[in-house]
Amino acid sequence: MATFYYTKTHEYIREDGGEYYLGISDHAQQELGDITYVELPAEGAEFAQGDVCCTVESVKAVAEVYTQLALKVVAVNERLEDEPELVNQDAQGAGWLLKIELADTGVLASLMDQAAYDAMEK
Repeated sequence: MATFYYTKTHEYIREDGGEYYLGISDHAQQELGDITYVELPAEGAEFAQGDVCCTVESVKAVAEVYTQLALKVVAVNERLEDEPELVNQDAQGAGWLLKIELADTGVLASLMDQAAYDAMEK
């Protein structure tokens, strides 16, 4: 079963069988509205904490996706090139943005779990 870790800026990291995925939360995709384009980084790109790693465009806005942890991009969700609406349909599943490698998995403890995220004032 997957474990989710959330940021105050509505990104998540999903741990699933020892693999890690980064995306935007279901709440974030609802706020953005219909997603029309997702700009993803190159595989192998490395980001420091607080960097912008992706851009998600919708009919309402353009949102930057931030990294809350140092990470390396292992793979990008290539389906989003032709199907950006996957983010709206299943933001925390098939609509993931990046498969990532974390420099230090211990820092996941600094993020919110599902209960804390649900309780956060959005």
